[in-house]
Amino acid sequence: MKTVVPAGHYVVAVSGGVDSMVLLDLLTRQLDLRLTVAHFDHGIRADSSQDRRLVEAVARLYHLPFVYHQGHLGPGASEDQARIARYNFLHKVRLAAGAKAIITAHHQDDMLETAIINILRGTGRRGLSSLKSQDKIIRPLLAHDKKQLQYHADENKLVWREDSSNADEKYLRNYARLKILKKFTKSQRQQLLEHITKAAELNNEIEDLLTTQLHIQPHILKMDRHWFVQLPHNVAKEVLASWLRAQQVSFDRKTLERLVVAAKTYKPHKRADISGPYFMTVSQDYLALGSQDR
Repeated sequence: MKTVVPAGHYVVAVSGGVDSMVLLDLLTRQLDLRLTVAHFDHGIRADSSQDRRLVEAVARLYHLPFVYHQGHLGPGASEDQARIARYNFLHKVRLAAGAKAIITAHHQDDMLETAIINILRGTGRRGLSSLKSQDKIIRPLLAHDKKQLQYHADENKLVWREDSSNADEKYLRNYARLKILKKFTKSQRQQLLEHITKAAELNNEIEDLLTTQLHIQPHILKMDRHWFVQLPHNVAKEVLASWLRAQQVSFDRKTLERLVVAAKTYKPHKRADISGPYFMTVSQDYLALGSQDR
């Protein structure tokens, strides 16, 4: 078992669990990498400081720089709160270190769990294939399942800590793993993997088409309203979502629904707020994306 990551400097997210300890061990075997070990203590469990001490000791063993932050989120923090806080920290470390990207230990089981969770949440076409490597986040273990990682850890006598919260079914990810994915047969698991692969390919094609349509609009911050109004509702949501993502404007499903309705029904010169400083102005002929910061 091995990882292949392009040469360079990276921030490795290490929680202290078996997955991230295997990742760190594999990456240290690739000699053209510079690694900074980053650990985020969510402050959710009373014993979480022990995770940090273990990761720090292992980083020292590998002669790698170690950075950590204590989040103090508390036991009532949600999965989303923990994830957002963790990635905010990791991106800050990446920028401070001048690293190319963050490397995480997400593996095949995580990818399947994420697909199941997003199906339950109704996150749409992108949700089925959302866990993948990106420009600033590399996930080199997605082709490997949990059993393979566990085998590597045992064979190489790695040390890790079990997160007691992983057994708590109040967290949707744990429920998806323990009550759904664990009951899949080998064949059912393979079928889901194939569906995820097909969804990723289809999503790439759709994104290319949406990007082409956005390129023929009057301006990067303007969209032809007459053309947009004629689009079917679900297609209009996809177009508007791609437009907002291209400008790095955050939104949720309710906001997207509200903006599509506003774009199609508002009288000219009305404005719809989006998030933060961003807003959309509706005119007779076009939709315009604006910001109070500009």
